[in-house]
Amino acid sequence: FVYFEEAYVLIAFPFLFLQVDKILKVIPRDRKTFLFSATMTKKVQKLQRAALKNPVKCAVSSKYQTVEKLQQYYIFIPSKFKDSYLVYILNELAGNSFMIFCSTCNNTQRTALLLRNLGFTAIPLHGQMSQNKRLGSLNKFKAKARSILLATDVASRGLDIPHVDVVINFDIPTHSKDYIHRVGRTARAGRSGKSITFVTQYDVELFQRIEHLIGKKLPAFPLQEEEVMMLTERVAEAQRYARMELREQGEKKRSRNDDDDTEEALGVRNKVAGGKRKKRKA
Repeated sequence: FVYFEEAYVLIAFPFLFLQVDKILKVIPRDRKTFLFSATMTKKVQKLQRAALKNPVKCAVSSKYQTVEKLQQYYIFIPSKFKDSYLVYILNELAGNSFMIFCSTCNNTQRTALLLRNLGFTAIPLHGQMSQNKRLGSLNKFKAKARSILLATDVASRGLDIPHVDVVINFDIPTHSKDYIHRVGRTARAGRSGKSITFVTQYDVELFQRIEHLIGKKLPAFPLQEEEVMMLTERVAEAQRYARMELREQGEKKRSRNDDDDTEEALGVRNKVAGGKRKKRKA
């Protein structure tokens, strides 16, 4: 038996597909092959024709929906204040577990450093970390040793994370269907959950596509802009420290060929006072 899970992801990343190709060349040709994909793209259909012989196709409804117990919100903000709004949201919903999605590995790492410098128990998960460190981050979050997991779309599907209270789309997904996968990390197994999507002046069209896909207009998350602006000075200082630490981590990787999960960073930690406060539950 050969089992392909999330086949469209394997095709989207050539380095993954090369590994699959190597495996297929050494295993017996006389086998049963199962190919599963949440999204049936043209490339997946091409793979199906190339790899499967007389396949039996099973498909569910193509209508994209989110669960009823998921409360979905957006906030419309200036791009330059994204970090301040993120800190505000984390303060407002303190006591919950968060998955925060970023579009790149670098921004995932940067934002994790920023939040840790403000005193939050944040940890990253992205493709530039070693497998051991990715598993370490995931296990710490699942064990509730860390309350905030920052991740790329590598964590939006296929991972068993039973308790996530709030999903934050810090960087809006460029593909609308990825929104469904991301927010599906919360409100699982009959539980309730929240999702909050950050929409900057550059993201309006992408956000409209998401609303069109799910067939509903999302409400704005209630917030106090005056309180957000009060955070900007502390956040700016944390941003400066995060940039320093990113440079230090880059130097470490070049010298040791190693990665860093922010737990072992050489730079200053928790030197930005007053970063977080207790507030309400989700």
